[in-house]
Amino acid sequence: MKRLLILTALLPFAALAQPLNTMNNPNQQGYVIPSQQRMQTEMMNRQEQQKGMLNQQLQTQTRIQQQNLQTQMNNNSQRIQQTQPGQQQMLPNTSPGMLSGSSSPQSGEQHMLAPRSNGDMLNR
Repeated sequence: MKRLLILTALLPFAALAQPLNTMNNPNQQGYVIPSQQRMQTEMMNRQEQQKGMLNQQLQTQTRIQQQNLQTQMNNNSQRIQQTQPGQQQMLPNTSPGMLSGSSSPQSGEQHMLAPRSNGDMLNR
């Protein structure tokens, strides 16, 4: 009798009780296994990263191909201009580089060694 009283006292609370996680019910339609859901999310993240990397590689390859084609076009146009008779033009050398040394010292220049001439070694 005592048990029946305790049971009847707890019955209203049992009726109000709900499962702890209503979304985690395998009998519900659309239920997804949590580990499977984590795996799918991870796979989608990897795919997005790979897609970004492939797009970056594609852009780099396209840029390199465009540069190579532009170089080939420039070379071909120069070759065509050079092979046409009567239209050859010498381009001015605006920066001769190291080959532009002069034999006479310019104003303000000082050399560390005295100038030498033929037979200097005999005069010592």
